[in-house]
Amino acid sequence: MSTRLGTGTGVGSSEGLFAPTMSLVALTMGLFALGAYLGRNLTEGWGWAFYIGAFACLIAMRFAVRAASGAATGLLLAFGMLMGLATAPTLAYYAATDPRAVWDAALATALFMAALGAAGYATRADLSGVARLSFWALLGLIVFGIVMVFVDMPGADVAYSVLGLVVFAGLTLVDFQRLRTSSDVGSAPLMAAWIFLDGLKVFLFFLNIFDRRD
Repeated sequence: MSTRLGTGTGVGSSEGLFAPTMSLVALTMGLFALGAYLGRNLTEGWGWAFYIGAFACLIAMRFAVRAASGAATGLLLAFGMLMGLATAPTLAYYAATDPRAVWDAALATALFMAALGAAGYATRADLSGVARLSFWALLGLIVFGIVMVFVDMPGADVAYSVLGLVVFAGLTLVDFQRLRTSSDVGSAPLMAAWIFLDGLKVFLFFLNIFDRRD
């Protein structure tokens, strides 16, 4: 929790952290795309299995960052591949039934991350309050998602996605500010994982909003 919430208030070496972190984000996205392609014929059951593997990598990365940056980077790349495989059934379904929604969601995500990332990176305001609020709002969103599984509520899917975008707007601001204020280059793999997850969740929210199927 502290790793995600800490925004940092000191002046760090932003030039030293931005480039390696965003390079790792790009590599992770590439492996995610490869995994999504390779897993396009997987069933949802396999998707859940790969999700478990992906988050095992994420947990292990928190410890590897402190011990060996090479191991942390390897876990990050494995995480990206596993997330691609895990998400592949969902993406394949949308690509087959509503391909335009996929392209619209990708474009909206790029604009969203560029705008919020630039704002978070540039702002000098203390975002620790936004970090705490976003964390608790994320927990509330998870609870809402669980309730949706058992209770049929008209329009709940779109409401969930809109609320998710609000929550991840806050998290994206915080993560990019941390990218500027932190001077620990060794933390780049973990920070890349958070930024990648921000973008992935935003993409999935937009995908649900742009879904034109009845």
